[in-house]
Amino acid sequence: MATAAAITSVQRLPLQHCSSFLHGIALPSSSSTLYPPSRYYIQSTKRFFVFSKRISGLEEAIRIRRERELSKISIGSTRRLPLKRGKVSPRLPVPGHIQKPPYTSSTLVPEIASEYQIHDAEGLSKMRAACKLAAQVLDYAGTLVKPSVTTNEIDEAVHQMIIEAGAYPSPLGYGGFPKSVCTSVNECMCHGIPDSRKLKDGDIINIDVTVYLNGYHGDTSKTFLCGNVDDATKKLVKVTEECLHIGISVCKDGAPFRNIGNSISEHAEKFGYGVVDRFVGHGVGTVFHSEPLIFHERNKKPGTMVEGMTFTIEPILTLGSIECIAWADNWTTLTDDGSPAAQFEHSILITKSGAEILTQA
Repeated sequence: MATAAAITSVQRLPLQHCSSFLHGIALPSSSSTLYPPSRYYIQSTKRFFVFSKRISGLEEAIRIRRERELSKISIGSTRRLPLKRGKVSPRLPVPGHIQKPPYTSSTLVPEIASEYQIHDAEGLSKMRAACKLAAQVLDYAGTLVKPSVTTNEIDEAVHQMIIEAGAYPSPLGYGGFPKSVCTSVNECMCHGIPDSRKLKDGDIINIDVTVYLNGYHGDTSKTFLCGNVDDATKKLVKVTEECLHIGISVCKDGAPFRNIGNSISEHAEKFGYGVVDRFVGHGVGTVFHSEPLIFHERNKKPGTMVEGMTFTIEPILTLGSIECIAWADNWTTLTDDGSPAAQFEHSILITKSGAEILTQA
């Protein structure tokens, strides 16, 4: 589950209602609301001044390429209908003997912990176990993806597998999130709430699994194809997974965090895809969401990786706009133009010479 990024140096006025969460992580209360980065609204005592960012040649080329990719998507009778909310069933129970994370006693979204999560040998062993279970659950969830299956049925199956393993489904009760897994279909960027909607032939769905086992969270996600998916969307999914692994490949002790976003953006731009800048990776371990925040777009953020730390990388790419709108549930976040979005995520451990993928199946 990801967290949200914001620019706090200026006050922005809303263009669209956009989720303030990133895969369930909220920014500190002092952070501003998130709005499109290309236009900043600064309030004076008398009026609002609007400053539009000049579009570079690279940005214009990327925009044209996105339009070409969008034009390849089938239209007419096979065109996707906009995603609509189905019926959300009550949250599922968790046996009393299973250890629960502390945030389940409140409906408030926890603050992002400021400390990096670096583990001793015992902690790392538990972290590996949690991540291994998360990977197994995600693999199983993927086998359920087929036309006519509801996202609620996927949630029920994931919930049962997690509690049978003696673990807790981390999203359940996080800031009031009502389900045990996130299921984000088609234009849903992230935080989709499982419901009664049936998957359809040609859909794509990101399933985001996090488990809490013996006091440690393991976090991973993958975008799956449902039936016969059009070539343009298949390519988006493929490149998004490539971006995840390219981001991981630049990680090692002492490497700047910004290398992750810069390498991901460089690859995505080759295909004209947008890299969503609202949602970021995060530290993970005994705490669900902590520093460092991992930005997937080009950035100049400070900070370097440290051997022994664990965090997630989880880029979201779109075939069109990277701007978002949010449903009234304050979780489900969609592309504002209805274009498809794909996401992949791993929890990783920084080593002296590279990175170990803890959620590798």
